[in-house]
Amino acid sequence: MSNNNKFDDIKDELKRIVKQRGLKYTEQREIVLEVLLKAKGHLTAEEVYHEVKLANPDSNIGIATVYRSLSFLEEVHLITSITFGTDGKKYESNSKKHHDHLICVSCGKIVEFMDEDIEKKQEKIAKENGFKITSHVMQLLGNCSDCQ
Repeated sequence: MSNNNKFDDIKDELKRIVKQRGLKYTEQREIVLEVLLKAKGHLTAEEVYHEVKLANPDSNIGIATVYRSLSFLEEVHLITSITFGTDGKKYESNSKKHHDHLICVSCGKIVEFMDEDIEKKQEKIAKENGFKITSHVMQLLGNCSDCQ
């Protein structure tokens, strides 16, 4: 599937969710979602706002609208966030395959990884304890090689 088709499918999902909730569909939410769909990394709300302004210089979207849009998009599971304590959150779209994160507590660098052995071990632990995993988030905190 091409990126454009994937983007269109996700935007259609946003439209469906908004309609289902009886809300008005806004271009602002779509623009914020599109920024995260195209982002190569994890963005703060301020970085999303900056990208929105770069892509849509004539837009009247303010930072408060970006925050509200991010909150809504996260609530409906179209995006996820990683919390950095006092440093706030960084966001990414949910369109990527499942992955986990290594997070540098000094500089904020995020490395995505996927390890089948870890995934199998989690399933085994859940089964041994009578759980069925519906979702999980793994964040390993430490210092990257630059900050050590």
